[in-house]
Amino acid sequence: MATDFRDGKTFPRPGRLKIGPYMWLARVSDKARAAAAGTIFDYIYPCPMDQGVLQRWGVTPAEFDRAIREHATDEALHAWLAARTDAVRAEAANAWLESDKRENLDRQDREEGVSAPA
Repeated sequence: MATDFRDGKTFPRPGRLKIGPYMWLARVSDKARAAAAGTIFDYIYPCPMDQGVLQRWGVTPAEFDRAIREHATDEALHAWLAARTDAVRAEAANAWLESDKRENLDRQDREEGVSAPA
Protein backbone atom coordinates (compact mmCIF):
# COMPACT_ATOMS: atom_id res chain seq x y z
CA MET A 1 0.00 0.00 0.00
CA ALA A 2 1.72 3.15 -1.19
CA THR A 3 0.63 6.12 0.87
CA ASP A 4 3.38 8.63 0.07
CA PHE A 5 2.43 10.48 -3.09
CA ARG A 6 4.86 13.39 -2.75
CA ASP A 7 7.07 12.22 -5.63
CA GLY A 8 4.21 12.80 -8.09
CA LYS A 9 4.89 9.34 -9.57
CA THR A 10 3.31 7.17 -6.90
CA PHE A 11 -0.47 7.05 -6.90
CA PRO A 12 -3.34 5.68 -4.84
CA ARG A 13 -4.59 2.33 -6.05
CA PRO A 14 -7.15 2.48 -8.87
CA GLY A 15 -10.75 3.23 -8.01
CA ARG A 16 -11.99 0.12 -9.81
CA LEU A 17 -9.77 -2.17 -7.74
CA LYS A 18 -12.05 -4.06 -5.36
CA ILE A 19 -11.40 -5.15 -1.84
CA GLY A 20 -14.14 -7.68 -1.28
CA PRO A 21 -17.19 -6.27 -3.08
CA TYR A 22 -16.11 -2.66 -2.54
CA MET A 23 -14.79 -0.59 -5.42
CA TRP A 24 -12.96 2.53 -4.24
CA LEU A 25 -12.05 1.11 -0.82
CA ALA A 26 -8.41 0.60 -1.83
CA ARG A 27 -8.13 4.11 -3.26
CA VAL A 28 -9.90 5.94 -0.45
CA SER A 29 -7.92 4.06 2.19
CA ASP A 30 -4.63 4.95 0.46
CA LYS A 31 -5.65 8.60 0.34
CA ALA A 32 -6.90 8.65 3.93
CA ARG A 33 -3.68 7.08 5.20
CA ALA A 34 -1.60 9.56 3.17
CA ALA A 35 -3.64 12.49 4.47
CA ALA A 36 -3.12 11.31 8.05
CA ALA A 37 0.63 10.97 7.42
CA GLY A 38 0.96 14.33 5.64
CA THR A 39 2.10 12.63 2.42
CA ILE A 40 -0.97 13.12 0.22
CA PHE A 41 0.77 15.66 -2.09
CA ASP A 42 -1.84 17.18 -4.43
CA TYR A 43 -4.57 14.61 -3.90
CA ILE A 44 -7.65 15.61 -1.95
CA TYR A 45 -9.18 13.55 0.82
CA PRO A 46 -12.08 13.38 1.22
CA CYS A 47 -12.75 14.51 -2.34
CA PRO A 48 -16.32 14.58 -3.70
CA MET A 49 -15.97 11.01 -5.02
CA ASP A 50 -14.70 9.82 -1.63
CA GLN A 51 -17.63 11.53 0.03
CA GLY A 52 -20.12 10.08 -2.46
CA VAL A 53 -18.88 6.53 -1.91
CA LEU A 54 -18.69 6.90 1.88
CA GLN A 55 -22.23 8.29 1.91
CA ARG A 56 -23.51 5.34 -0.12
CA TRP A 57 -21.74 2.97 2.29
CA GLY A 58 -23.40 4.79 5.21
CA VAL A 59 -20.05 5.94 6.67
CA THR A 60 -18.99 9.47 7.57
CA PRO A 61 -15.48 10.73 6.82
CA ALA A 62 -14.83 10.95 10.58
CA GLU A 63 -15.86 7.30 11.03
CA PHE A 64 -13.65 6.27 8.14
CA ASP A 65 -10.71 8.22 9.56
CA ARG A 66 -11.16 6.42 12.87
CA ALA A 67 -11.31 3.07 11.05
CA ILE A 68 -8.09 3.88 9.20
CA ARG A 69 -6.35 4.53 12.53
CA GLU A 70 -7.73 1.33 14.09
CA HIS A 71 -7.37 -1.09 11.12
CA ALA A 72 -3.89 -1.18 9.59
CA THR A 73 -4.49 -3.77 6.85
CA ASP A 74 -6.83 -4.04 3.89
CA GLU A 75 -8.28 -7.20 5.42
CA ALA A 76 -9.05 -5.53 8.74
CA LEU A 77 -10.52 -2.45 7.06
CA HIS A 78 -12.65 -4.65 4.79
CA ALA A 79 -13.93 -6.60 7.80
CA TRP A 80 -14.80 -3.33 9.56
CA LEU A 81 -16.71 -2.02 6.53
CA ALA A 82 -18.47 -5.34 5.90
CA ALA A 83 -19.70 -5.33 9.51
CA ARG A 84 -21.12 -1.81 9.07
CA THR A 85 -22.76 -2.09 5.67
CA ASP A 86 -24.33 -4.66 3.38
CA ALA A 87 -24.22 -5.88 -0.22
CA VAL A 88 -26.96 -3.45 -1.27
CA ARG A 89 -24.91 -0.46 -0.12
CA ALA A 90 -21.74 -1.86 -1.70
CA GLU A 91 -23.50 -2.35 -5.00
CA ALA A 92 -25.10 1.11 -4.85
CA ALA A 93 -21.68 2.70 -4.45
CA ASN A 94 -20.18 0.55 -7.21
CA ALA A 95 -23.07 1.33 -9.57
CA TRP A 96 -22.72 5.07 -8.88
CA LEU A 97 -19.01 4.91 -9.66
CA GLU A 98 -19.47 2.87 -12.83
CA SER A 99 -22.35 4.97 -14.17
CA ASP A 100 -22.16 8.53 -12.88
CA LYS A 101 -18.39 8.62 -12.32
CA ARG A 102 -17.12 6.42 -15.18
CA GLU A 103 -15.48 9.40 -16.92
CA ASN A 104 -13.65 10.31 -13.71
CA LEU A 105 -12.47 6.71 -13.27
CA ASP A 106 -11.27 6.59 -16.87
CA ARG A 107 -9.42 9.91 -16.50
CA GLN A 108 -7.74 8.78 -13.27
CA ASP A 109 -6.65 5.55 -14.94
CA ARG A 110 -5.18 7.42 -17.93
CA GLU A 111 -3.38 9.97 -15.75
CA GLU A 112 -1.98 7.29 -13.44
CA GLY A 113 -1.00 4.82 -16.17
CA VAL A 114 -3.57 2.15 -15.30
CA SER A 115 -4.63 -0.20 -18.10
CA ALA A 116 -8.14 0.31 -19.37
CA PRO A 117 -10.73 -2.07 -17.86
CA ALA A 118 -11.71 -5.05 -19.95
